[in-house]
Amino acid sequence: MTPLVLVHGFMGGSAQWEAEIAALSGTRPIIALDLPGFGANAHLPPIASIVGFAEWVLADLQARGVEAFHLLGHSMGGMIVQEVAHRAPTRVRQLVLYATGAIGVLPGRFETIAESKARARADGARATARRIAATWFREGTACPAYEGCAAIAESAAPDAIDAGLDAMQHWSGEAALPKLQQDTLIIWGDQDRTYPWRQIETLWQRIPTTHLAVVPRCAHAVHLENPDAFVPLLRQHLDAAG
Repeated sequence: MTPLVLVHGFMGGSAQWEAEIAALSGTRPIIALDLPGFGANAHLPPIASIVGFAEWVLADLQARGVEAFHLLGHSMGGMIVQEVAHRAPTRVRQLVLYATGAIGVLPGRFETIAESKARARADGARATARRIAATWFREGTACPAYEGCAAIAESAAPDAIDAGLDAMQHWSGEAALPKLQQDTLIIWGDQDRTYPWRQIETLWQRIPTTHLAVVPRCAHAVHLENPDAFVPLLRQHLDAAG
């Protein structure tokens, strides 16, 4: 069975996928990565480009002996997996672009990247992690999943926060969207404050083969706010390919 590789977003980590791993691991191998500077790999030197992250993902999977895989990317991870799919199109079977877009500088983001960088330097890594994690949930800090998510975000190295923001700021994959060959599922929470509908619509319309799932009453972290909706969407998409 083809494994599913999960790539987290900015200030994320492999631990955020517990519900998905529990629900899907009986049907296929699941590989949840920790990007350099984040999660369990917070000790590794950070990477300051989306292309660099994509190359790291491919090298990590090669080292694990994983040749063919399904690939899901959340938020910044969605940018990374687009680059992975372009660089290794024959290795990526099904693609899932979740709460993400084709450009790194987002009009309508809850704050500009420059503001995030300035506030991170002024407030410190822990305060930045908790503040930004709150924007990922419709109910903010009142969401039951918030504390666990914030704890994962707090593990991000300070240099990785700055590098991750640089990586997003200097990336655009818009021109390459029509070249994506994979059957692609796009998942979006209808109250996402980070990636507004226009970014999702661009993916949906410009990637040749897409399926769109809009989950109501969720923000940027659908997989944590409503895993009972998220997991069946994912399972149906993957089961179609085996």
